[in-house]
Amino acid sequence: MTILYQSQRAMRAKRQEAMRRGVIAVLDIGTYKTSCLILKFDQSNTMGPAEGIGAMAGQASFRIIGAATTRSRGVRFGEIDMVQETERAIRTAVQGAQKMAQVRVDHVIVALAGARPRSYGLDGEVTLTTGTVTDQDVAQVLAECDLPDLGQGREVLHAQPVNFSLDHRTGLTDPRGHVGNRLSVDMHLLTIEAHAIETLLHCVKRCDLELAGLASAPYVAAVSSLVEDEQELGAACIDMGGGTTSLSIFMKKHMIYADTVRMGGDHVTGDISQGLHIPMAHAEKIKTRFGGVIATGMDDREIIELESETGDWHHDRRTVTRAELIGVMRPRVEEILEEVKARLDAAGFDHLPSQRIVLTGGASQIPGLDGLASRILGNQVRLGRPLRVQGLPQSTCGPAFSACVGLALFAAYPQDEWWDFETPADRLPARSLKRAVKWFRDNW
Repeated sequence: MTILYQSQRAMRAKRQEAMRRGVIAVLDIGTYKTSCLILKFDQSNTMGPAEGIGAMAGQASFRIIGAATTRSRGVRFGEIDMVQETERAIRTAVQGAQKMAQVRVDHVIVALAGARPRSYGLDGEVTLTTGTVTDQDVAQVLAECDLPDLGQGREVLHAQPVNFSLDHRTGLTDPRGHVGNRLSVDMHLLTIEAHAIETLLHCVKRCDLELAGLASAPYVAAVSSLVEDEQELGAACIDMGGGTTSLSIFMKKHMIYADTVRMGGDHVTGDISQGLHIPMAHAEKIKTRFGGVIATGMDDREIIELESETGDWHHDRRTVTRAELIGVMRPRVEEILEEVKARLDAAGFDHLPSQRIVLTGGASQIPGLDGLASRILGNQVRLGRPLRVQGLPQSTCGPAFSACVGLALFAAYPQDEWWDFETPADRLPARSLKRAVKWFRDNW
């Protein structure tokens, strides 16, 4: 953990350096597509360290000056499977965005969708020596959080304080300057498989880029898709991508839970390909053009021509009705939603005061999905798309770009993390000092 702590601080320093230079890239490496946005920061409005806990540390206004998307290669379940193929996709997306922006970027912030995330709720408590909460007190109470046994080969991706309490007062966003005796904190810890970060770091370095930050895809998708009231009162964001379906729960403007279901839109496409005996490329086309999950009487009369190239004249000129296509698609979509419901139930989502669910991501565009999701999840469901960013190119305004746009917001307005505070090494949890990871030493 100490090595990770140092590497996260090193990435934070690189992000601030890139912001001072004026430009930084954000990269969403998904199973279906790889997207890159280049942000240009307003130099006069760039601030340094955190001014307030929980409220966006190091805020800076920005605009998007470059955007490019390419088909992903070598990515499975949101994780890099073939480095060389993924490297080509990253280079294509970054070079396309640089060409549009007419600027070169050296630093990139990346979203991670897979890697089997796990959420933990931690707490710590300290007695104040001066009676008034200082930066050192905040650092100390964060260091008092006792790390669970994370398991072999897992690393911390996010460690965010979500609530402070001072004596009998709770719900404090920033306790500094308040007077009291006992300060306590609740912290959300998100861990992922270490090999995913290792492979990503290797791939980014091969592209002659420097990693200036990492973020969880469920987190950044929610940052861009949930409105203020949803983030405050409690809501879940379900980001349905190609290879994974990510979910996150927000409360009081903080993420308190994240998870990933290893199924997505590509699995629906695969079912169409197998069920109708057509190539994947054509299955993707008819899913996009004719797909749906709720059939009506009209769908029996809508005929879809199938394309294949087997050389068999009769086989290559078949047709199906839209109702038959929906019959192939619906079971897989139901399976994904049932798995999402199981994860939400396990997280205690039904105990939140507001149970709004927002669907986003490329696969959320299947017609009728919101109605089916309401039936299965039993909550208010709406379709979400990226918010809060002015001047987005038209091509990146859809729900498929929620994570990428959220990553831009994360770059400019990052949430405070454990390592943003000057915690002395000897105050870190003793158990974590033994968890030095060799590849971090090699790369930082």
